[in-house]
Amino acid sequence: MIINQWVPAAHKGDAIGDSARRVRDLLRTMGHDSELYALTIDDELAHDVRRFGDPAARRGDLTIFHYALPSPMTSAFASLASGRVLQYHNVTPASYFAPYDPALFRLAALGREELATLVGRVDLALGDSEYNRQELDELGFGRTGVFPIAVDTTRITQPARRPALERVLLDDGLVNFLFVGRIAPNKKIEDHIKLAEVYKRYVDAYYRFIFVGRFDVVPRYYSMIRALMAEYRFLTDRFVFTGPVPDEELAVYYRHAAVYVSLSEHEGFCVPLLEAMAADVPVLAYAAAAVPDTLGGAGVQFAPKDLEYAAELLGALAFDDDLRARVIAGQRQRLADFGDARITRELTALLHRLS
Repeated sequence: MIINQWVPAAHKGDAIGDSARRVRDLLRTMGHDSELYALTIDDELAHDVRRFGDPAARRGDLTIFHYALPSPMTSAFASLASGRVLQYHNVTPASYFAPYDPALFRLAALGREELATLVGRVDLALGDSEYNRQELDELGFGRTGVFPIAVDTTRITQPARRPALERVLLDDGLVNFLFVGRIAPNKKIEDHIKLAEVYKRYVDAYYRFIFVGRFDVVPRYYSMIRALMAEYRFLTDRFVFTGPVPDEELAVYYRHAAVYVSLSEHEGFCVPLLEAMAADVPVLAYAAAAVPDTLGGAGVQFAPKDLEYAAELLGALAFDDDLRARVIAGQRQRLADFGDARITRELTALLHRLS
């Protein structure tokens, strides 16, 4: 069987593209012909991903379309005669961008509108979490299911060393709390800043919050974060915004984190939660959107968003060795649910469902 995947953009390190490439490789080991096609391809992936303009992109017996943003792929996918599988990775609600960026507000709004045009024009619609599947149901998609992102955690567990980074930035006696992802409004980075104020006041003054990921996506939002830090008169060395980093440095940040913190209010899956589990970093997460689906019962989840309570939990995860050990053991067990064996079983079940 020829099973193709479409993804609008293939970027190295991007969760959706990386997952698609991993699924392609698993499909090949199962004996299928499988290729990945994209509109935009990083130079370093040019040998690994094919251009969408290739006529072979439309010749699959089955086509899996990864949807997260509007693109010309949507109408092309809808025009296929059969074998159409939608994998929905969620679109951030436009309301998060309204105060900061009209262009992103419009893009997100169009993303939701374009997704709705596929109702009745796919053979199966999959969410990469139960949260996303429920949204597909609400939109009116007929046959729905869940197919998780296939996460390659080896980039986090690799034994790479960065002595200068480890010595100067991370091994100075401060306790490191980590976040990985774009600095964007749905991530609620301002709540990390407020959490730091409560933590400093009631738990411990020797801390550092590290934010790994692009901070130029929503400039006005990032400016608001910096203004809030100034309002609290924080020491600037206690908050590090790294921007994008190579995998080797990302692994170092995970390795030196005491706790991974997620206060996001909207996630379709949240790959960094799995990365933190793979690195044996205890997770403290606000239980919103798809976060409970991804973590299962693992990590330490809380709701409502009481930051004084969160500060207590953060201190306990940082300093209570018995609690840390129990949480890490639970996370290891949950991480096993996302291994190659499960993805292969899910692929087999998917093909059987469509046969």
